[in-house]
Amino acid sequence: MSKIAVFGSAFNPPSLGHKSVIESLTHFDKVLLLPSIAHAWGKEMLDYAIRCELVDAFIEDLALENVERSDIEEQLFLPGKSVTTFAVLEALEKRYENCELTFVMGPDNLLNFAKFYNADKILSRWTVMACPEKVKVRSTDIRDGIKAGEDISSLTTKRVWQKLAESGYY
Repeated sequence: MSKIAVFGSAFNPPSLGHKSVIESLTHFDKVLLLPSIAHAWGKEMLDYAIRCELVDAFIEDLALENVERSDIEEQLFLPGKSVTTFAVLEALEKRYENCELTFVMGPDNLLNFAKFYNADKILSRWTVMACPEKVKVRSTDIRDGIKAGEDISSLTTKRVWQKLAESGYY
């Protein structure tokens, strides 16, 4: 049975903290990166399409064969509503039959997991794994650095840094 890690995040933008989590998931057959299309708690984010471009650049830099971006949230999205983790996992379970799904979250989401829609059902149906960053770099650090005019090249991957430098995002 194939093992799939499902790593959802705002990826606003992808950071070396995200990279350190992904590098600890090498024992999975596939690692799906899911940029949030609409944050459940109203977090301000760059446009979804832009964050997808940044995640694609990030994946190129990672150069790991088992990592890909999933568009499942885009398929489930209804304007004005958030896409729940429960709905995502149900849809992925249908897409990847006969696979074992593990929902991976960072420590910030672990503290809020009880607030997730159907948190108890998620725990009963799928494996949930809290995976702290081994590199303490957050997307907030990148956004704050950009706003302050600082060099953020050491906080993310090369292609993401280049896209951020060229774009004027944040």
